[in-house]
Amino acid sequence: MASKYDGLARIIIQNVGGKENIESLTHCITRLRFKLYDEGKAQTDILNETDGIVKVMQSGGQYQVVIGNHVSDVYAAVCERAHINGDAPTNGAVAKEKQNAFNAFISVVTGVFLPFMGVLAALGILKGVLALLVSFHVLNGAGGTYNILYSLADSLFYFFPVILGYTASKKFGLDEFTGLILGATLVYPSMTSASVADVSNFLGIPVIMPATGDYTTSIIPIIIAVWFASILQKRIKKHIPDAVKSFITPLIVLIVTVPLTFLVIGPIASLVSNGISMFCNFLYGVSPAVLGLFVGLFWQVLVMFGLHWAIVPIGINNIGLMGYDIVMPCMIATTFAQTGAVLAIMLKTRNSHLKGLCIPAAISAFCGVTEPAIYGITLPKKTPFFITCIIAGIGGMVTAILNVKEYSLGAMGIFAWTTFVGEGEVSGMIRAIIVSLAALAVAFAAVYAVYKDTEKEA
Repeated sequence: MASKYDGLARIIIQNVGGKENIESLTHCITRLRFKLYDEGKAQTDILNETDGIVKVMQSGGQYQVVIGNHVSDVYAAVCERAHINGDAPTNGAVAKEKQNAFNAFISVVTGVFLPFMGVLAALGILKGVLALLVSFHVLNGAGGTYNILYSLADSLFYFFPVILGYTASKKFGLDEFTGLILGATLVYPSMTSASVADVSNFLGIPVIMPATGDYTTSIIPIIIAVWFASILQKRIKKHIPDAVKSFITPLIVLIVTVPLTFLVIGPIASLVSNGISMFCNFLYGVSPAVLGLFVGLFWQVLVMFGLHWAIVPIGINNIGLMGYDIVMPCMIATTFAQTGAVLAIMLKTRNSHLKGLCIPAAISAFCGVTEPAIYGITLPKKTPFFITCIIAGIGGMVTAILNVKEYSLGAMGIFAWTTFVGEGEVSGMIRAIIVSLAALAVAFAAVYAVYKDTEKEA
């Protein structure tokens, strides 16, 4: 079916080196994330000058083409025109380039978490709204309406192992249904803390469950389990006759991986998860101000290179273990600082083209997506970008000092406000709103005071 983005898709495909140079393709909220066999074949300068493309970034082992809020439509057009299946390899004949540990980590994080971030944001908003309605006695927290809607809002968080079992399988090359079964086994009713079934041992070997009592809401154990299962599948597949391969392979993989997960992988991964949360709490305990300043100050720099996804799993892990997160709230001021800066430039500039760019960029930033504002306006101007970083750092420091906690993740900008409602009170949301609006106002005033059009723009 023809798309209005077909022309842009053709330009992108041609200038990333053609479809034969595309190893895989995914997208996040604003970017096409290519994994190219040879980035040297890409015509970055041409792409940067193409209408419809905000910026091209090469980071974390990925070739990232920043599109904007309509990236999913462009992604679909690229996949259709290049005849590729998204993150599926397009040319198995070319050997994969070895990545360093950090790039490999970023690749895993984006491949595993990005596919469901939109749904995660939607359910996070719903969860916050429900908590808000209960706090104001609009809904009965024990009533049928609340319980049904809360089941919807909490389902993704509760069944994280199942969802991650699927996305991690696609990333690591494991059969997706095998990954789904691995995740489903971890949250099977008999394996939850509410069950009275005896799961204390396997063949006489003690089973050590995580501190939370079960693996619901957990993220690290299933990812490691799927990674191990993918290696095992590759090793045994070539030794199994084709006539029985379709069912013998998953049988062996599951019967080996599931016990190993409960006996070894799960306990070790749970220690890692607990260690990450303890480290975050330790930093918070030593100095909330330092933690908040660091996250707020550097968040936009991480966003520029697509490296902020290295921090997102920390927040998800904290919520799974503690029910709340103290790290991600420290970036709440960043999107509003960008909004204020762009609004100031819009009112101050006499350049009609720049003014036209500011309007959608400000709306996008207010809703939590800052790439159009960063790449299109504040970063090229340099000073406004540095101002927003400083204000975001101060906002992060204040957020941490005020002990603002986030109870669900995924939503951004104004849509994130309801995620700060939890434990029967709304004071966290009020503090988050105050920090947000203060960042917007201060950034607006600071940028308005110093901004001047260049001679070329005037």
